[in-house]
Amino acid sequence: MYDIIVVGAGHAGCEAAYAGARWGAKTLLLTMNMDHIAQMSCNPAVGGIAKGQVVREIDALGGGQGIVTDHAAIQFRMLNSAKGAAVQSPRSQCDKVAYQKGWKYLLEQYPNVDILQSEAVEFILNDKKEICGIKTHLGDELLSKTVVLTTGTFLSGLLHFGLTSLPGGRTGDTASTLLADALRNQLGLELGRLKTGTPPRILAKTIDFSQMSQQRADDFEEEFSFWPKETHGKLIDAKRRKMPCYMVYSNEKTAEIVRANLDKAPLYQGKITGVGARYCPSFEDKVVRFAHHPRHLLYLEPEGAETEEYYINGISTSLPPEVQRMMIQTIPGLENAVISRYAYAIEYDFVIPHQIDRTLSVKRYPNLFTAGQINGTSGYEEAAGQGLVAGMNAAKFAAGEPLQELPRDTSYIGVMIDDLVTKEIVEPYRLFTSRAEYRLHLRQDNADLRLSEFAYANKLLSEEKYAYFKEYKNLLEETLEYCRTHSLKGKSYLTHLRSFNGNIPENPEEYIQFLPPLPDTRIGRRILKQVMIMAHYDGYLQREQISIKKLQKLESWQIPADFDYSQVSLCNEAKMKLEKIRPTTLAQASRIDGVTVSEIALLQIHLTRLAKEEK
Repeated sequence: MYDIIVVGAGHAGCEAAYAGARWGAKTLLLTMNMDHIAQMSCNPAVGGIAKGQVVREIDALGGGQGIVTDHAAIQFRMLNSAKGAAVQSPRSQCDKVAYQKGWKYLLEQYPNVDILQSEAVEFILNDKKEICGIKTHLGDELLSKTVVLTTGTFLSGLLHFGLTSLPGGRTGDTASTLLADALRNQLGLELGRLKTGTPPRILAKTIDFSQMSQQRADDFEEEFSFWPKETHGKLIDAKRRKMPCYMVYSNEKTAEIVRANLDKAPLYQGKITGVGARYCPSFEDKVVRFAHHPRHLLYLEPEGAETEEYYINGISTSLPPEVQRMMIQTIPGLENAVISRYAYAIEYDFVIPHQIDRTLSVKRYPNLFTAGQINGTSGYEEAAGQGLVAGMNAAKFAAGEPLQELPRDTSYIGVMIDDLVTKEIVEPYRLFTSRAEYRLHLRQDNADLRLSEFAYANKLLSEEKYAYFKEYKNLLEETLEYCRTHSLKGKSYLTHLRSFNGNIPENPEEYIQFLPPLPDTRIGRRILKQVMIMAHYDGYLQREQISIKKLQKLESWQIPADFDYSQVSLCNEAKMKLEKIRPTTLAQASRIDGVTVSEIALLQIHLTRLAKEEK
C-alpha cells in the first residue's frame, strides 16, 4: 500500500513525487520509460517570462526543478534585465541529457520514492466507487491512498507529420489510450482536446554560424536556486558552461514555401481538431495570420554540451518532412543544414479543469489529483509548479490532514491554478506576468521571502535549508530596519537609496554610507540587491499591500462545497457558472466571468445569514 502513486514522470510527475516524498509519504512514480524521466520533449531550456518566477517559487518551496536546472545549465540569462525588477525573469539553456539524468538520479536516491517502468491502464475502485489504486498493462494491481495523474501529452496522443498521423505520447514513445478511456468511461470525467508542437533539430556541422548573431550568457552570481550547493545532493553536471545561442530571421522565401504547401498542412486540412496555443503558434500559422510580417525571428539553441544537435526556436511546424527541408534551407546560414529530427504537431486529451479545485484534487474523486498538461497548461515550469502542489496535497490527504491552496497574492503558481479552475480553458494555458494583479509583490528575487515559511510549515523544506533562509531573512530585516530608522538631511537612508532606481551602482562609495556593514558573502550580496529593490518600490509595495488585504478579506469568506445557489437571486448565467465551477471562496467567485459585483454582494449577504443560523 502506497500513500501516493504518481502516474507519469515528466516535469509535473517528478515534482509531485519529490514533494510527496519530502512530506514523508510512501510514493511510487510510474513511468512508461525509465530513460525518459524528465525528458525535455520540446525546447532544452527552463525559465523565461513569468516561467522563471515559477521556477524560483518551486525552489523556495523546496522543489527540485531549479536545482536540477542549475547543474544542467549551459547558459544563464536574466531576461528584461534593463527593465524593472517586477518583470525580470531568469532563463537557463540546459543540457537536456544532464537535466533528465539529474532528475532521475535525484529521485532514485531519495527516501520514500520507488520508481517503476509500467503503464497505468485502469483505476481500482472499491464498492463505494472510491479510487484505491491503479492497474497496469502487465496485470499489476497497485494499491494507494491517493493517485496523482501527470500524463503530459500522452492521453490518446496523436502525432502529425504533414498528412501522416501516428499514435504517440511524443516521438519515440507510445500513447496512453487505455488510461484516457478509463478517465472518460470508468470515472466519467469530461475530457477535451488540445494541440502543441515542436520544431526540427539540425546538426551543428551543417550550420554556418557566421551568418547569425550570437547571444552570450550573462555573468550572474545567482542562477535559479537560492540554496547553497552543499544542500543540493548528488546531481549530474553539464560538461560545459556559457554556450552561446544564435539568432537569425526567416524570410519571404520561407513564407512562400509555407503558403505553397498549405494543402499538406494538417492544421489547414481539418486533420487536427485540438486547439493550439495562441501565444506559441506554429510557423504556418505565423505566415497565414501575420502575413504583413515578411520575416520572423528564430533562435538556434544548443541541446547540450555533448551533442551537436540544435533546436530551432520559433519554427514549430506540422508540415511534412520534405517541406521542412525546403523551409530550413531558405534561412541564412542553414542553406546546407541537415535535419536530425523532424518537427511535428501533437494532439492529446486533457481533463477540463472546472472539474478540479484549487488544491488540484478532482471534485468527484477527492483522492485523485491532476497536474501539468492534463489540466490544460503548457510548459515545463507550469507543469512542475502544479506537480509540487498536487504532490503536497496528495500526501496531506493520505495522512488525513487538511489540504492547502496557494493564494494568488503569494505566488504565480497560485495565480495559475486559480485561473485554471476559475476561467474557461479553451487553449493551452501559458503564464505571463500580466496575469498577476500583484506583480511588484510576486518578483523572482523574493520568492523565498514569500514562500519558504509556508514550505517549512508544510514539511516541504529541510531543516538545513530553513536555517539558511532564516539567516538571510533575519539579516535582511535588520538591514531594512537600520535603513528606515537612520536618516541624513531629514531623509531616511531608505529614501536616499531610492535614487538608485533599484540598481547597485558600480562605485560602492555612492551607497555604502546608507547601509550597515554587510558580509561579503552570497547572503550579503543578495541583501544589498533586495534592499535596493525594496527602496525603489517602497511606496508602490505599500499601496499594493492594501489591495492584497482587500483580496485576503474576500478569500476569508468560505463557500460551502454543497452551497445551494438556487436560494440566491442570481441571473441564470451566474448561477450556471457558479454551479459548474463551485468556487471555494467569494474572492474566487468574483473572478468568474459573468458573475457581477452585485451578485457577489448577494452571495455575501446569504453567507452571513447562513453563518448566523449555524450559530
